[in-house]
Parts: sequence; structure tokens; C-alpha cells
Amino acid sequence: MPMSASLGSVRQWHWISAALCLAGMLLFAITGITLNHAADIPASLEVITVEARVPQPMLKQWLAQNPQPQRLSPPLRAWLANRHDISMGKDLEGEWDDPELYLSMAGPGQDAWLALDTQSGEFLYEKTDRGWVAYFNDLHKGRDSGAVWRWFIDIFAAACVVFCVTGLILLWRQSSNRLTTWPLTTLGMLIPLMIMLIFIH
Repeated sequence: MPMSASLGSVRQWHWISAALCLAGMLLFAITGITLNHAADIPASLEVITVEARVPQPMLKQWLAQNPQPQRLSPPLRAWLANRHDISMGKDLEGEWDDPELYLSMAGPGQDAWLALDTQSGEFLYEKTDRGWVAYFNDLHKGRDSGAVWRWFIDIFAAACVVFCVTGLILLWRQSSNRLTTWPLTTLGMLIPLMIMLIFIH
């Protein structure tokens, strides 16, 4: 294969992977800074608490079908959403500890939970929103972000590998015209290595 054709193929993979990685690299680079300085960034907490009681007919109908429930019934979820603005997925499973059902609804940048007494119908709901910085920091870590986001991180990481490897190939092929290529590349590899060996204990 002629070198020009091969070079063009590498360049094509390089710019395609660069285009695919652009938004993700910016997100992960910026959130890398915010995570590194999390203690210096003021937290903006917003806490919502709801204490109420589930209507007895709805409660009895639900328990008649599920003596030891781990999921809320569709009518009960709809009532919570419409009456108290509490939304949760239909597949959300809780922890049953007779007579209490505990549901955790953590998400990126927020934590929420609901504890329901299945005998009295009384429940306590609490949601803590930690703000947009915490939201994007949790996306960086993949915390409570769901399977689709985890798949995105894996695919994005693979695209970054393609971007770096094709970039290295292009550096190698153009190094004869740029004498500083390998000194700079070596320096880029040595800096994190030396920091790890000398400053991290």
C-alpha cells in the first residue's frame, strides 16, 4: 500500500475519532478540574422533604396483590408523582423490612430516598440536590448514571484510544520533519511518571 494512502487512512481515523471525542474530552477535562478542586467549590444544596400518608384504599389494594412488596404499584407511583411531585421508575426495587419499604433513588448530582410504613401508609421522602457542578462531577465518575451512560463512557474511552494511537502514528511519520517531536513526546510521558514516583506516596 502506498504511504500516502496509508497516511490518509490514519489521518481519517484520527480526525473521525477527534470529532467523536471532542464533546466528551471537554466534559471530562473540565470535570477533572472541578473534581480536583471539589473542596474549593462552594456546594449549593437544596433539600426537599415530604411527609404524608398514602390513601388507605390505594394502600390496601397494593398490599393485597403484594404482601411483601418491593415495587410500588402504578397507581401509587402516579399518585406520588401527581400529588407530591415524586417521580420514580417503574422497575425501581426497594428493600423490604416488615413493615417498612425503603426505596433509594440516587442520581448524578442528587440523592433521594423514600421510606414507607405499609401498615399506616405514612411515608417520608427526602431529596438532596447538590447542584450542576456535582451533577457533571458524578457523570465523570459514572456515579448513579445508568447503563446507557456507562456504555457511552466505554465507547468514548475506546474512541480516545484510537485518537491517541493514530496521533502517535502521525507523529512518528512526520517526526523527520519536526525535530522536537520525540523530545516533547518523551517529556509528556515522563512528567506524570516522575510525579507519581516522587510526589505520590
